[in-house]
Amino acid sequence: MKIFNDPIHGHIALHPLLVKITDTPQFQRLRHIKQLGGTYLVYPGASHNRFEHSLGVAYLAGCQVKTLHDNQPELKITKQDFLCVQIAGLCHDLGHGPFSHLFDGLVIPKAKKIKQIRGLPDDIPEKWKQMSVLMFDDIVKSLKTENENVLKEHGLDDKDVTFIKELIEGAKDSVAEWTYEGRAEDKSFLYEIVANKQNGIDVDKWDYFARDCHHLGIRNSFDHQRLLKFARVCKINGRNHICFRDKVHDTTLKFTFHYLYKFAEALVLADRDLHEEKPEDMLKISQAIKTAEEYSKLTDEIFEQISSSNADNLKKSRNILEKIVWRKLPKFVGEARLTEKNKSKEQLTETWKAAVQKYKPTDPTVSLNAEELPVYVVDLDHGMKDKNPIESIYFYSKRNPNQASTIKYYQLSSFLPKKFNEELVRVYYRRTDDQTAEDKMEEKKLLEEAEKCFQIWCTEHFGLP
Repeated sequence: MKIFNDPIHGHIALHPLLVKITDTPQFQRLRHIKQLGGTYLVYPGASHNRFEHSLGVAYLAGCQVKTLHDNQPELKITKQDFLCVQIAGLCHDLGHGPFSHLFDGLVIPKAKKIKQIRGLPDDIPEKWKQMSVLMFDDIVKSLKTENENVLKEHGLDDKDVTFIKELIEGAKDSVAEWTYEGRAEDKSFLYEIVANKQNGIDVDKWDYFARDCHHLGIRNSFDHQRLLKFARVCKINGRNHICFRDKVHDTTLKFTFHYLYKFAEALVLADRDLHEEKPEDMLKISQAIKTAEEYSKLTDEIFEQISSSNADNLKKSRNILEKIVWRKLPKFVGEARLTEKNKSKEQLTETWKAAVQKYKPTDPTVSLNAEELPVYVVDLDHGMKDKNPIESIYFYSKRNPNQASTIKYYQLSSFLPKKFNEELVRVYYRRTDDQTAEDKMEEKKLLEEAEKCFQIWCTEHFGLP
């Protein structure tokens, strides 16, 4: 066993096979991908990476399996089960791209859309969404190249490899028939430890809540140790699920999420694959996701690659990143909660443009331009869109530890929210690059008028004051 001194969990011990995995280039790549992407530019402490988060998830995965094994020996959890779940926790984030969720949430969807608009062939494979699994396959292949019996020496076989990949993706409970090959249905609860598709309560979130709050300097009110101690497997509708004591239900509803846009714009502009002529001095970004080998080279260092390049084709991307470095960022105009469902960003942009054209500034020297005042939509939820995650969590009581059910409405605190997702509409002002003192005064006037226009728009469209 190798000991790691982790700032969140203290001294953690990892199995030799996990250490072999961490020593591969595919895993070491995670040292160069920030956990919170561009949030580091706002919160100086948020410099932690996917590497240490993955170690933490592996550790917590092992803690949960051990707790279940010690409390319920009848579950017949084996050493192989324990090791596989830990490996899945270690490797669950191998597929993240530069700046983490920014890449898969904004860059790739935008790249696909641009290709469609320009009539370029959309050769971005759908399977890239399973990149963590593909990268794990690549690690297994490289380990076997050095030692064909590396898995066998630690008691694992090809079925266990299949099991690990299934654990990384998580198992859906919606199908009546058990179709997973790694383990039989009686071990279904193991599929809920790393990626819980039932209710989102898994060790991945336990680690990043604690880790992100620590590095952001924010108090963490989510007590994963409390959930860990009271975890138990109960049979629900004929299938084994991880459940929790009824008295800890108030611990399960404290979540938060983030996204950033400017990086996405810079990466899309730098993507060689989005240009018909495909200039040689541009970066293979969306093209790199086609193979694990190429994807292994794609990290946050792309920021420096663009910034230090002299290529004319990367000039626009360089300018965006230079503005970020020099803090020449868009100015915030206003934010509102979207009250209408199914209102697309395109519809919001159209109504905002109309509002700007219609608006008559109180200061006659100011003229608003909708192109300089873009609209952004931010989605916030508890991990299950508009659903209350607590409705999908089963709890057992002290008197009936083998029987579990969802928490009753009358048992819930009245302080809990009634709504579990929302969309925020934000408008920013794209400031000019270099500003004189006079420019700054003009900008101040413009922002004041833009805010007044925003308030009118919100009142007319969202019923907000």
